[in-house]
Amino acid sequence: MQDLLWAIPLLPLLGAVVCGLLHARGGGARRLAGPVATLAVGASFVLSVLAFLEVRSGHEALRQLGGDWIAVDTLRVGFDLTLDRLSGFMMLIVAGVGFLIHVYSIGYMAHDEGKARFFAYLNLFVFSMSVLVLGGSFALLFVGWEGVGLMSYLLIGFWYDRDDGWPAKAGQKAFVANRVGDFGFLLGMFLLFGHFGTLDYAGILESDAMGTWTGGLAMGAALLLFLGATGKSAQIPLFVWLPDAMAGPTPVSALIHAATMVTAGVYMVCRASFLFPPEALLVVAWIGGITAFVAATMALFQRELKKVLAYSTVSQLGYMFLACGCGAFSAAIFHVGTHAFFKALLFLGAGSVIHGMHEENDAFKMGGLRRHMPWTHLTFLVGSLCLAGFPLTSGFFSKDEILWKTVEAGSPAAWALWTLGAATAALTAFYTFRLYSLIFLGGERFDAAHVHPHESPRLMTVPLALLAALSLVGGLMGLPAWLVHEGGWMHHWLEPVVMQVQPLHAAGYEPVDHHAELWFALASGAIAVVGILLGVAAYRRGPALDGRLERSRLTGPAYQLFFGKWFVDEIYELFILAPLALLSRLCAWFDLAVVDGLVNRVGQGFRELGRVNRRVQDGRLQSYALWMAGGTAVLLAWLVIQIM
Repeated sequence: MQDLLWAIPLLPLLGAVVCGLLHARGGGARRLAGPVATLAVGASFVLSVLAFLEVRSGHEALRQLGGDWIAVDTLRVGFDLTLDRLSGFMMLIVAGVGFLIHVYSIGYMAHDEGKARFFAYLNLFVFSMSVLVLGGSFALLFVGWEGVGLMSYLLIGFWYDRDDGWPAKAGQKAFVANRVGDFGFLLGMFLLFGHFGTLDYAGILESDAMGTWTGGLAMGAALLLFLGATGKSAQIPLFVWLPDAMAGPTPVSALIHAATMVTAGVYMVCRASFLFPPEALLVVAWIGGITAFVAATMALFQRELKKVLAYSTVSQLGYMFLACGCGAFSAAIFHVGTHAFFKALLFLGAGSVIHGMHEENDAFKMGGLRRHMPWTHLTFLVGSLCLAGFPLTSGFFSKDEILWKTVEAGSPAAWALWTLGAATAALTAFYTFRLYSLIFLGGERFDAAHVHPHESPRLMTVPLALLAALSLVGGLMGLPAWLVHEGGWMHHWLEPVVMQVQPLHAAGYEPVDHHAELWFALASGAIAVVGILLGVAAYRRGPALDGRLERSRLTGPAYQLFFGKWFVDEIYELFILAPLALLSRLCAWFDLAVVDGLVNRVGQGFRELGRVNRRVQDGRLQSYALWMAGGTAVLLAWLVIQIM
């Protein structure tokens, strides 16, 4: 398999080329794009499984060296691919979940004229994500990093001609926000190359300069890399793009904003774990914890299906970075895996609801859909239970491990972060079942005369069923020690490739006894169950509670704050975008009035001079004789003055 690593990213690339040709040909040929793209990703998944099994059988890693891409002085960047325990697991998610989403998309995009172009973009996205994961250096990772950024821009804005161009604006917002983070990523890579003389993972690890990787240099480079992660994985302060990214087709939300691209930042931090000093990890932990909580409050009272799930994604990504910041990198990747299953399931389930409701996206205009869409209802319920962390679901095990690893150190910072995580878990369970209740329970709130809900075709419901099964059994990857002897397969699997560090440990504070893990798990389960019951009790009959909360003097301000998403977009508009717009107008005025004005004035001056000169050069001998006589008189007068 080592000699076939190149085929894993190449197959989706070839699929994208074929889909592009089918789009150019037009007509009935475009119907073939879906099967072609799906077959390409399916073949890539099979190769990823075979490569993963080879690593599982005892190989440390599979490496394939390619030719030089950049060779300047001491800088060498080659097309070198590496599949080890971490990248192998990520490729199973990228190709496996990507394959199911491709199958779903065949049904979802069946009547769209641009489906061949859509599948070409999807295949290019999987190609870019494969390069990001398999690249053996930061430089090649950055190539895939930029590739998925470009594809997300194209896929978010796929329906650029709808809703007054809002999808196009959402794509631009995502592109710009990610470029801010990417600038930090580039600066971090420059610092790495300046210190180590290479960007290869293996070269950095084996470098003698690792012994001097301390102090401000290590802290600065790590935080710059993390700035890139905050853009790609939608963390404070660059999280604002992801909710608006729901303007794209629903399969895009499932593939890019649940299972793959948004977890790229988590993957990068885990891959570069040996470069993050404890002080930098503390920053990562606090950013992750605060983002998780704030995004959960934003999801509490949203009405649009995909908006709720979008803020939920931001919140769950915060959990992953919280785990990274606590040094629990295996817990972060465990949650990456389970989240890929149940969040892709929820996004695709939302797409099925929207499809069955004739493109309606407002949960307040639904209700009682469990009778009309039984398969969608059942699978959405499974995804909701996993997201809420209901006991013994995959979401429960991965989220509980993060909370345990957070509090395990026993320091004040550890307890504070655990409190943030526990509060987020309670909010998550509540808003998840608020959404579920508004959609599927209670009476019908839609106009039955014009809207006729119906179940989606099997091409859409079969992937939902498979993802539901994976969501339920995904927790087997990381069963805790209190449940099975020698638990935590994910931890043992990733231990050789991630750094082992405890940044939350502090002098004078004893770690929490490991026997208490069961009690914290019971607390996590209780929090989830209470949140679920409250969400169902409050909204099983409809959205009336929202109106009462909004009108109440006690809860009204908090409701407006959360419903308004903490007015972060408005703050950005007022303090960043408006000043930048004013500055751009001033620059435009200076360019047009001063720079162009000066150049134009010079031109006009010479034009006037030419116009005057044209009057002198009239072609008559008498005029020329007069000018000569006048010139001679002036010269004689000047000579007389000089002599006197």
